[in-house]
Amino acid sequence: GPREKPTEAASVGAEFVTEEQLLSQSDFVVPMFPLNEHTKGYFNAARLSAMKKDGILINATRGEAVVQDDLYQALKSGTILAAGLDVTTPEPLPTDSPLLTLPNCTIFPHIGSATVATREKMALMAAENIVAFAAGKPVPFQAKL
Repeated sequence: GPREKPTEAASVGAEFVTEEQLLSQSDFVVPMFPLNEHTKGYFNAARLSAMKKDGILINATRGEAVVQDDLYQALKSGTILAAGLDVTTPEPLPTDSPLLTLPNCTIFPHIGSATVATREKMALMAAENIVAFAAGKPVPFQAKL
């Protein structure tokens, strides 16, 4: 997170670094945060430029967290080495998206949750919701909107 947590860090042998240090030293940058007013467009030209030249961005969080035009330029110019996108804006990308023309950009069909275990758990949660609703009981896995 954005704040130092000395006790937690010490317990796993980690060290807090600034965002600038993290971006400039990481081989892989894998953001995992919710989309909100602070994270929309978070990976823009400035942050992509702060990454290592041989750094790889993996986005499996939210498509809008990355400014895709800036990412295209960063990949095409060699500002960063490569990107792997499990999420894009929009999904799916239009067939004429310039990102699809780059050999150093791999786009997945939003399959981050496609493991057998995850899909089984999702099916069980849906079934439990249906049974509870039919019995007039509170739905256990209700989305908080």
